[in-house]
Amino acid sequence: MDKFFKISERGSNVRTEIIAGLTTFFAMAYIVVTNPNQIVGFNHLAPDADPAFQQIWNAVYVASILAAIIGTLLMALYAKMPFAQACGMGLNSFFFVSFILPEIITGGDVIKGYHAGLVIILVSGIVFLLFSVTGLRVKVAKALPDCLKKAIPAGIGLFIAFLGFQNVGIIQANQYTLVQFVDIHGALKAGAFFADVENTKAFMPAILAFLGLLVIAILEKHNVKGGVLISIAGVSVLYYLLSGTTPTFDMSQIGQTFKDFGSIGITGVFQADAWQRAFTGSEIGGIFSAIMLVVTFCLVDMFDTIGTLYGTASQANMLDKNGDPINVNQCMTSDSVATVAGAVCGTSTCTTFVESAAGVGAGGRTGLTSLVVAICFAVCLFLSPVASLVPTCATAPALIYVGVLMMKGFAKVDMSDLRSAVPAFLALIMMPLTYSISNGIGIGAIAYVLITLFTGKYKKNDIGITIIAALFVIKFIFVTM
Repeated sequence: MDKFFKISERGSNVRTEIIAGLTTFFAMAYIVVTNPNQIVGFNHLAPDADPAFQQIWNAVYVASILAAIIGTLLMALYAKMPFAQACGMGLNSFFFVSFILPEIITGGDVIKGYHAGLVIILVSGIVFLLFSVTGLRVKVAKALPDCLKKAIPAGIGLFIAFLGFQNVGIIQANQYTLVQFVDIHGALKAGAFFADVENTKAFMPAILAFLGLLVIAILEKHNVKGGVLISIAGVSVLYYLLSGTTPTFDMSQIGQTFKDFGSIGITGVFQADAWQRAFTGSEIGGIFSAIMLVVTFCLVDMFDTIGTLYGTASQANMLDKNGDPINVNQCMTSDSVATVAGAVCGTSTCTTFVESAAGVGAGGRTGLTSLVVAICFAVCLFLSPVASLVPTCATAPALIYVGVLMMKGFAKVDMSDLRSAVPAFLALIMMPLTYSISNGIGIGAIAYVLITLFTGKYKKNDIGITIIAALFVIKFIFVTM
């Protein structure tokens, strides 16, 4: 084992690697619950919810864990690096907004929308895989200007934080200003503490979610491992204590979870009408819109993975003489294969998790760390009844916290140069305001090209971003989305 993983060569030992693996797992274990919640937009929690939402939740729960196991095992045994993979935060929200929400709005079949989305994820994963094995990923990475590379993850972070605020009611709808802070006064007056009363939204879940976010921040500041998981557990307990409700623990749900996974999860991407709906369906917006969705998922996954790999490898002093992470090509291939496997199983894009830095910080330097994480995920396959006990107010802080982490890169944007500042800002702000990651990327790309062109700074290496901007112009003109 020492020879295979090069444990001694990288200055580590088995005990340290196991501890690092456990550290990484507990830092990212929230994804087991959060990912299926995000895919269905928390719609399964409503008392009168369509049973289809629970079916999708069950299928995604199993698929998410299987994708994480596959991706993390590849990191362990093929790339031999201490990085873990799971369904990307933000990308799962993007999946809901792009494929599930249109079906809800139009009164369509959410399961068919889910299947169409899996097709898009599969295609984007295959494209990413081809880019990884042929070296084209380097050219794609160079096509986007540096300011947009830093703004895209930050914009996604802002977007998913906004979703977290909405999901738990910290941000509510307002007919005059569109959004507002939770109406605590109105809720108190109406007696709406944990449930809606007289059309007044409850406020206690929002308060608990805000408390959960502060707990995460405090624990992380004190370098407490698994702070996110501790917050989720603590807020869940508080929710049941304060609401006076009793959680139900139904072991038969395990069987139902695997049954739904078999019926609509792993079979979904193979449905003939799923491919037709993915590329010609009106819900997605037609073939051009489908292509843009493929490009968006692929690019976001690629740059998110590149950022995580470079940042974490740098922290671990695992960079080669050129400043690139060692085994970077194997890592990128592992990531793309995990996305393909995830789509086949029935879940959204898999990516390398930034929480891998927690394990690296604990001393993880080899694939043994990733192997431990994969084993821990395998155990979770049989814990779906436990996952269903977690209320929205407990998982929403995790979304907001991940949004905070993803905002870090924006601080590196050169705000003194408006050619960088304006496109980066537009990409950042337009993602949450237009409820679309791709719109943010497109608007930022268009702004960059026009500013560069009319300030005389346009160069040959701007051709790539010009093509991307032109595609988005066509999309905005001809595609309704």
